[in-house]
Amino acid sequence: MAFDYDLLIIGAGPGGYVGAIRAAQLGMKVGIIEKDKAGGVCLNIGCIPSKSLVHQAEDFHSIGNLERMGVKVDLAGFDYGNVHAESRKAADQLSKGVGFLLKKNKVEYIQGTGIITGEHEVTVDGDKKISANNILIATGSRPRELKGFEFDGTTIMSSDDILMRTDLPKSMLVLGAGAIGCEFTHIMNRFGVEVTLVEMLDHILPTEDEESAKVLARSFKKRKITMYTSAKASPPRKENGKVILDVETKKGNKTLEAETLLVTVGRAANTEHIGLENVSISTENGFIQIGDYYQTSVDSIYAVGDVVSVTPQLAHVASKEAELVVEHLAGEKVEPRLDPTTIPTGVYTEPEVAGFGYTEEQAREQGYEAASNSFPIRGAGKSVAIEKTEGMVKIIYSTKTQEILGARIVGTQATDLIHELMLARSSELITTDISKMIHAHPTLSEALMEAARATEGWVIHA
Repeated sequence: MAFDYDLLIIGAGPGGYVGAIRAAQLGMKVGIIEKDKAGGVCLNIGCIPSKSLVHQAEDFHSIGNLERMGVKVDLAGFDYGNVHAESRKAADQLSKGVGFLLKKNKVEYIQGTGIITGEHEVTVDGDKKISANNILIATGSRPRELKGFEFDGTTIMSSDDILMRTDLPKSMLVLGAGAIGCEFTHIMNRFGVEVTLVEMLDHILPTEDEESAKVLARSFKKRKITMYTSAKASPPRKENGKVILDVETKKGNKTLEAETLLVTVGRAANTEHIGLENVSISTENGFIQIGDYYQTSVDSIYAVGDVVSVTPQLAHVASKEAELVVEHLAGEKVEPRLDPTTIPTGVYTEPEVAGFGYTEEQAREQGYEAASNSFPIRGAGKSVAIEKTEGMVKIIYSTKTQEILGARIVGTQATDLIHELMLARSSELITTDISKMIHAHPTLSEALMEAARATEGWVIHA
């Protein structure tokens, strides 16, 4: 049977568009279906605009440094609407860039809503039937909505809502202290919003290393951000233009109020209304179940990114998974799934939080004789020079072989610095290879060198 495409992809986010381009590079005829803008959530209402806000929040905060130099700054004309406009400009620029890349690689962009109507067929907007040898689902996710905490877009907001907001509230409650909650807490606090952070589990960033989370918590506390952990919130009520939140904590009940409530309690997979029932593909808690090479229960249909549960809901994970799928389809030898210990994580607060691999406890559970050593960022001279001394570098390693099993970095530029340690691990280097390698002075990367030396007992600058 002749198909319209070798590969048809539903969704043009980081999984879809990267998979499309890679498939085209490997000689496939590729079509990609997208109902909105190219780039998906990440480029349009996620990673990119939020990082633009982080950048501008730091610029705004740096006004204090200018004033120490004697510069007088008049904030009377400050308009958060301009901040929002800059974040949209960044998103639009990159979305157009993705469209250009798809066109450059001869990927056919199909605007519309795609529904799977057969093992080799997708119907677009109810009438246009398209066939393909293989189909890749990359439909991403959306903010998870809790019963009793339904979004109204203004007083009870999702992360999408706050990204599109053109003014600043005077006060905000944030429910959920994962990466998204902490990032928006950081942004709003930098712009002068009074922020209270509420987390059900026992520390902020509950999926991150606890020591790393404590460093960020101390920083937030210095910035007068109120935090409640091990806290259970009841559905909010609205009174006199305020959102009222009753919270049960270990230290007693609290009644919190603010102008608005941001709910960041995870993301729900976009697996409804895409035709899974037409081909008998089942889901579990909304996620598509996959086997090796991200294949669903239908041999011709694959799924990657936020719609599967085996890996974190991260843009770079979706991209890599899509690459693995299309390389497998092209007959290349690839691993059947991503190794979770090779996935970097990043939280774009100040200080940033980044990591990969095992924690010390996890490494021991895997049978390693493991230990960890930390080095304070302030021990790197550059951190003092640029006044960014909060944080640490921690390496988890085998006490037998000095093999690197994982790492955590908290500090400015942590999300960039983590990749030196990741590259060392993937290249099967040991801590000695880093501890004895010359690092330029002054750089923040010297802290990585010293952390490696800490595992061997010969730190110089601490």
